[in-house]
Amino acid sequence: MFDRILVICTGNICRSPIAEGLLKARLSGKQVWSAGTMAMVGHGADPYSVEVSAEYGLDISAHRAQQLTLPMLQNADLVLTLDGSHSAWINGRYPQFRGKVHKLGKWRKDEDVPDPYRHPREDFVSAYQQMEAQVGDWLSKLK
Repeated sequence: MFDRILVICTGNICRSPIAEGLLKARLSGKQVWSAGTMAMVGHGADPYSVEVSAEYGLDISAHRAQQLTLPMLQNADLVLTLDGSHSAWINGRYPQFRGKVHKLGKWRKDEDVPDPYRHPREDFVSAYQQMEAQVGDWLSKLK
């Protein structure tokens, strides 16, 4: 049912690369990729995102940021956003996809994952842990 999963944040360098990596690690046979609403196209994941992920056994070092496009939305079965602004951005521009856009924190009262960009390392650890729990909530629905 949900074989192609797209994860969205702002710059596609902090949160969505982690969430993408977590989903890929836990969902074999699914296509998972990420993009940003204002992506830093071509940039690697933030060094703290890479470092914190590695400490949890997740390698996102090969990630390169990409801008969200209409074909990406058309190709996705499910679009997971990291906060409400991303859902609003997509739904405002592409209302035809409203039914497949959900927050990663949907099963936790639609909680947002605060953007750790340019924040201390501890904020990246907190974001990682929050997304790990949110991904766990989705697993039974996606397998």
